[in-house]
Amino acid sequence: MPSDTMISLVEGMNSNSINNMEYNSSEVIERASSEEKSGESGEASNSCDHVGSRKTSIRCSTGSDVSDESSSSSFHSAVYKPHKANDTMWEAIQAVRSHSNGVLELKNFRVFKRLGGGDIGTVHLAELIGTRCCFAIKVMDKEVLASRKKLLRAQTEREILQSLDHPFLPTLYAHFETEKLSFLVMEFCPGGDLHALRQRQPGKFFPEHAARFYVAEVLLALEYLHMLGIIYRDLKPENVLVREDGHIMLSDFDLSLRCVVSPTLVKSSNINLESKSSGLCIEPSCVIQPSCIQPSCFGPRFFGKPKKQKKTKQKSEISNQASALPELMAEPTSARSMSFVGTHEYLAPEIIKGEGHGSAVDWWTFGIFLYELLFGRTPFKGAGNRATLFNVVGQPLRFPESPTVSFAARDLIRGLLVKEPQHRLAYRRGATEIKQHPFFQNVNWALIRCASPPDIPLPFLMQDGRAPAAAPAPSKGQGVDVKPSGNYYEIDFF
Repeated sequence: MPSDTMISLVEGMNSNSINNMEYNSSEVIERASSEEKSGESGEASNSCDHVGSRKTSIRCSTGSDVSDESSSSSFHSAVYKPHKANDTMWEAIQAVRSHSNGVLELKNFRVFKRLGGGDIGTVHLAELIGTRCCFAIKVMDKEVLASRKKLLRAQTEREILQSLDHPFLPTLYAHFETEKLSFLVMEFCPGGDLHALRQRQPGKFFPEHAARFYVAEVLLALEYLHMLGIIYRDLKPENVLVREDGHIMLSDFDLSLRCVVSPTLVKSSNINLESKSSGLCIEPSCVIQPSCIQPSCFGPRFFGKPKKQKKTKQKSEISNQASALPELMAEPTSARSMSFVGTHEYLAPEIIKGEGHGSAVDWWTFGIFLYELLFGRTPFKGAGNRATLFNVVGQPLRFPESPTVSFAARDLIRGLLVKEPQHRLAYRRGATEIKQHPFFQNVNWALIRCASPPDIPLPFLMQDGRAPAAAPAPSKGQGVDVKPSGNYYEIDFF
């Protein structure tokens, strides 16, 4: 059962309302300092909306969090980000720098309003003057961070953001400091967060096809983070932001844990699709060296089959070939932390019991996340924080009678919400195992960014009624024909 000490840490924790007052850049400094000095606690949300009851993140380190910052030397500033090659925001930042001797300062921005407040800083909406480009700027008071021993956490978050280059993760465009303050210039998401969007749905829950869209993109973001040796630890709808095109962006990394990971390609233990549930062989003899991977292993079979035979066996051949391909295992299974971190409704049992935790906590929170999107509430929420923690540890998983969801969705949630982490879905194979679940059988993972989002935010307008600079449309590659197929797209190379 959860200890009284751990439970007392989260009792009485309430979310803070977001103040949307407008003020100038100099007031940002004053407000950021005063708010942090008052010990304000909440979550930093790069969001325009604040609807309903929001969940608050907590952190209490026991001092034995051995994996934290253990590999900080491996995280470097990633100046070159291929996924942002044609980003107008990068171009705007570079243009302003070129006229300011390569220096970016607070005076280069026009600050409109505060978007949210968190444990180590406040987030503000700002326009880069002369560019029509909007950014979310996180402001942190260095003196307050030092007095609260949070400087290392702020540094960790900055280094993580610098290392990211993924379509569903934030871009850190710039970092600059003054004598008292530190600033992170990040991507602004005008669509708010999934918590606010869920509150606007009929019944305050998403239909299954919409929930599948959002959790699929979150899954790819978590997979990428785990490959970098980053355990997120704070997944919840409030931290999943909606971009202007309707796709998502995972935010807020000040609770993330960094660790060592060794991504490895392994062979499937059985090429028969029906036997795929038997898992992977990870013996040394089955580990694939890069030099052993031949191009022919990945090429489609264009010749050697009669047309009729192709039609009748096309699906089975593709399935067997796919199951015979090597799979990437990039789960940081050796990570270990004793910190008490997260959001009480999303805390994994092993965190509450103080047994130490690893990457499996992200898959527990992923299950809670899917449950909340589908049913409009979390499965173990009690009358208060203490009751919630006891429910997480001792109460069995139950599904409400309404709304009705598919068997595949319930089965996936059951697999993720196993209280013993070593028996939890994705404990060893990570996102690869979840992607193969029947709930995602119609998801085209390679072209997921081409899928039509279930909700497109209304166009965001500046205070003077102008629209900010538009993001570049995805380019269509030569010789590639992208055509719709239901909610997803197919791609033809010939």
